Amino acid sequence: MDATDFLDLRRDTLSEWTFVVTEQLATPGRFLFGGCGLAAGIAALEEASGRPTIWASAQYLSYATLDAEVRVTTELLVEGGHVTQARATATVDKREILTVNAALGTGTLEAPPPRLMPAVPDPEGCPPLERPFDVDRSIFRHVDCRLAMLRHDDEVDGPNAKGLPAIWSRIPGHLEPSAATLAIFGDFVAGGVSQLTGRPTRGRSLDNTLRMVTLEPTEWVLCEIRMHALSGGFAQGTAFLWSRSGTLLATASQSIAAKLVEPVAP
Repeated sequence: MDATDFLDLRRDTLSEWTFVVTEQLATPGRFLFGGCGLAAGIAALEEASGRPTIWASAQYLSYATLDAEVRVTTELLVEGGHVTQARATATVDKREILTVNAALGTGTLEAPPPRLMPAVPDPEGCPPLERPFDVDRSIFRHVDCRLAMLRHDDEVDGPNAKGLPAIWSRIPGHLEPSAATLAIFGDFVAGGVSQLTGRPTRGRSLDNTLRMVTLEPTEWVLCEIRMHALSGGFAQGTAFLWSRSGTLLATASQSIAAKLVEPVAP
């Protein structure tokens, strides 16, 4: 399985793709998971341009509800010798729900990353990540997440500055990551807001940005989350996305409209 299979993204014309918001692409609120929207835009733009993603950023304008058909239209705005500047627009019944701006291409200059993956247990030794809300008929039933660092949401009882949240994630059966796959994992930044508040929270993405570093085969991806601020109901954070062997694959950042939620009753 690759990201296009997971999204069930189908190419209709040279510049148009469609997919349906199934439960594996939906939030617990029964609308399109933001990372899946960015992933669809990235997958379409990479196929349209024939180039890999350098960076891509989604602005979320509206919702696509469960079972809605989403149409993704690509525009290759500037095609240079090494870089293509492009845009993808996602609509439902001609209503724009998100816009993805991106640069795609390759270069040759290299340097080692200035930081290393944090020391965390292997995913097999980490407990499943439990969420403080109902995850039935949502993406969280279809993505395997393990808590690699810090505590479960139901164990957070006050602001906690001891370490940073980190989550091992995989899509079962999906062994080779792509920029589109990493866009899905990068949307987990919202899960770090509870470490700022000391109470379980739910976040709605206003934007998502993925900046690619490199790709290598890995079943598990470590999402190391660093929250920067929470003010006026809006949070900001960044995730470093690592392969199991410690290679930095990408960074992801987003702005989040955050609110407190009550844990699901046993």
